[in-house]
Amino acid sequence: MSASATPTQSPGRVRDDLAYVLPMAVFLVLTSIGVKWPDLFAASYVTKAILTAALLIALRRSYTTIRWNYWWLGAIMGVIGVVQWVGMEKLLLHVAPHYPHAEVQMYNPFDAIASPVWRWAFIAVRLGSASLVVPVMEELFWRDFAWRSVIAPVDFKLADVGELDWKAILVVSLIFACVHVQWVTALVWGLMIAGLLALTRSLGACIVMHAVTNFLLGVYVLKTGDWYFW
Repeated sequence: MSASATPTQSPGRVRDDLAYVLPMAVFLVLTSIGVKWPDLFAASYVTKAILTAALLIALRRSYTTIRWNYWWLGAIMGVIGVVQWVGMEKLLLHVAPHYPHAEVQMYNPFDAIASPVWRWAFIAVRLGSASLVVPVMEELFWRDFAWRSVIAPVDFKLADVGELDWKAILVVSLIFACVHVQWVTALVWGLMIAGLLALTRSLGACIVMHAVTNFLLGVYVLKTGDWYFW
């Protein structure tokens, strides 16, 4: 734990906790709705993209100031990350036919949405959300709030962003993997971005890595039609 970090008062603590948790909670609830009722997938996705973005903007004063140093390293790691994600997942599916031991919902908007206008509007929202909204929301939650909470559970602000702690690296990466169906690949990717944070202490670099990986993964899916990855 950093000796330079200072404690926060309880009211701010609660408020800041909710600021980090609420966007993630809304995102996960609406994701589960889309999974349980496939006919609502597009509507739930657009709704969660709008609500999550609105919450991030409304609660922005409660978040840690994002440092963007080493953003270029984040971009490089993002490219490596999409190669790792696609390559590792394909390898796992080849050598372990029953992986990932859970049904992966494959939503193809070209089959599900008849109108070309609405279809491409949905694709634009999905690609934009995956590239801009999700990286900010998830990195604030996982690599800022959750990471620091593992180090300083009483008050996460007693720990610094990116403070080196092996327990935080492992715990956050494992929980991050658990919320992804493609969990083995997500675990390795999570350890990669954890290493980036520990090396640079730059939340901005992690957001860039996440954004580049998600954007390129979306481009890959649109190019190949391999909806398993989206």
